[in-house]
Amino acid sequence: MLEKDIDRVFFSAEELQDRVRELGARITKDYEGKDPLFVGVLKGSFVFMADLMRAVDLYCDIDFMAVSSYGSGTTTTGAVKINKDLTYNVEGRHIILIEDILDSGVTLSYLKKYIEARKPASIRICTLLDKPARRKADISADYVGFECPDAFIVGYGLDYAERYRNLPYIGVLKSEIYA
Repeated sequence: MLEKDIDRVFFSAEELQDRVRELGARITKDYEGKDPLFVGVLKGSFVFMADLMRAVDLYCDIDFMAVSSYGSGTTTTGAVKINKDLTYNVEGRHIILIEDILDSGVTLSYLKKYIEARKPASIRICTLLDKPARRKADISADYVGFECPDAFIVGYGLDYAERYRNLPYIGVLKSEIYA
């Protein structure tokens, strides 16, 4: 049913799982003995983060933040609102901020500064998708699943108006759906 709204598949379920396993292996190596805290940015990161956590072979903790800068539209408003803050004390912790897509960078730039003010030992960003063509803030990710072109994509946690998150792949949404 949802497939009728998809123009084409960008990244298949198999490609996503292969890349997530590679990222998990890299994070496992980089954070050996460090007990990192994974911070997922809700709602979009939850599918990616769940798979990534299973691909990491370390003792670690998880926490979530819920923020908004898009509302129900397709472009950022530029104003970041924190709807759910961290429950863990991050001082002295190694933080890995998990995001579904690094697009404009406005939200991640804000969150990184927000968390840095709490004096973590380190903070790195892991994003499934990097869309540099849309960047407005000076920020980059330390771990990137895939670079993607400037298209409106959904699936594997990414949404349009809270829909399509449950697709097992990432696809381009037909323009008539959001136009």
